[in-house]
Amino acid sequence: MGTVKVTDQGQVVVVELNRPESLNAMNVEMLETLAEELENIAKGDAKVVVLKGSGNAFSAGGDIKMMLEKDEGNFDRVMDSIGSMITTLYTMPKITISSIHGAAAGLGLSLALASDFVIAHSSTKLAMNFIKIGLIPDGGGHFFMEKRLGEAKAKQMIWEGQTISAANALELGLVDRIEDDGMEDVIMKKVSTLLHAPTQAMLETKEIYTKTSLPRLQQILELEKNAQGRMRKSDDHKEGIKAFVEKRTPVFTGK
Repeated sequence: MGTVKVTDQGQVVVVELNRPESLNAMNVEMLETLAEELENIAKGDAKVVVLKGSGNAFSAGGDIKMMLEKDEGNFDRVMDSIGSMITTLYTMPKITISSIHGAAAGLGLSLALASDFVIAHSSTKLAMNFIKIGLIPDGGGHFFMEKRLGEAKAKQMIWEGQTISAANALELGLVDRIEDDGMEDVIMKKVSTLLHAPTQAMLETKEIYTKTSLPRLQQILELEKNAQGRMRKSDDHKEGIKAFVEKRTPVFTGK
């Protein structure tokens, strides 16, 4: 079984992140596979796409081993895959739903927010927590956080890097709905409603928004790539990673 599981049900495609042993942390293989699969789905006939994670989490974010990689060529490859994946999901001519449970953190949260609807289990914990290892959000995290929270709140949440509950996320507008149990049933009911809706008209509205927003998303993805490249070389990032591996609180110096 690969790192991404795709189930094509005709009008509905379910895309499942499939590294449960790593809380679906995204490594190079998963990123490249997901980017490719989303491109294929975008060209297909499905009306609705559901994105979810296997096991106990949606996604804990980027794989820490990938972050330790010092090869700049590989860094460019990773960031380009992230950009492709996010752009394709955001602009896809389908109605997209992120079904999140467990952890949705870092790049995992950026990915979830690229969907049209974000539905979370009540036990979900969300975190835009790049700051804890001296990095900045990528995957369009700045774009999606600003869209949902406004610039001031987005900055503060990014800077604080706190983990928040599903209830708090709903109150803030980071997720659209929370459910206690039966997530599969809830998602399927939502899908059924969408399949009986005038989806062509819905997608015309989506296209108007995505076409006008796409240049800004692309600009932010490029700015994130450049800034992340700089942050990877910072003392704070090196300390953040070292502290993470050693399971201690990092001591940052702002350098």
